[in-house]
Amino acid sequence: MKRSGSPAWMSKEGQGGRVIKRSKAAGKPEHAAGARTHALPDYSVYHLSMRQRTACVILGGLLFCFIGYLFYHNLILSLLLGAGGLMIPKLWRRFMLERRRRTMNLHFKQALYSLSSSLSAGRSVENGFRDAVQDLLLLDPGGSSDLIFELKVIVSRLEYGEPIEVALQDFARRAGMEDLTNFADVFSTCKRTGGDLVEVVRRTSSVIGEKLDIQQEISVMIAQKRFESKALLAAPFLLLLFMNMTSPDYMEPMYSGSGIMISTFALAALGGCFLWITKMMNIKV
Repeated sequence: MKRSGSPAWMSKEGQGGRVIKRSKAAGKPEHAAGARTHALPDYSVYHLSMRQRTACVILGGLLFCFIGYLFYHNLILSLLLGAGGLMIPKLWRRFMLERRRRTMNLHFKQALYSLSSSLSAGRSVENGFRDAVQDLLLLDPGGSSDLIFELKVIVSRLEYGEPIEVALQDFARRAGMEDLTNFADVFSTCKRTGGDLVEVVRRTSSVIGEKLDIQQEISVMIAQKRFESKALLAAPFLLLLFMNMTSPDYMEPMYSGSGIMISTFALAALGGCFLWITKMMNIKV
């Protein structure tokens, strides 16, 4: 890899608004540890763009307004319920963060397999990380995944003479993932004490692979239950919509007096069921 120009240390934006700073003088990355750590992305949070937040609020508000009008047939109450759209960006941010971390964990497993094969073939650790980048590019030709980006940053740091364990520890700290943190700690200990890196990487990749396999098996087992729970949650809304379209006179008492209280209780119960089911389905290994 060439040292001049712009190596793998490149500016990259999007997917949470991550940015890599480069010095203006020679196009090289900033060497100050504090500035570098501040510039690199933090994978424990996910930042939505203004367009994404606006879209979430608008779509969420329209959905809640529709549900409110379906239950109350009152414009004011529907607009009040539509304020619940302000919670959608938080939920969407949490969903995107979880999906991002799952993808990174899966790619990390593939990178460990590649690194283990390279070390077993007698290649150095530095060349092993370079080979891992090339192997991951075969899975993701566009090279847009977070782990490929981070491995390129690690390789670039190696080009500038930084110890690999320092770069790996920095990545593990920003990622905030248990598997990656454990691997970085064991890797650093082996580098300092002269441990068997080949065996460490092989065992780590095996353990993480088994863990991910168990998670995938659990996901497959509860996939049908997830679908059934979504169908059961959607059934009351579809039934209410059907009754309003076919027998509006029959539903008229529900939109005044005690009917509003009953509708509010039913809506709150459905919301509680949604939160309960979501928590039950969130199984972690």
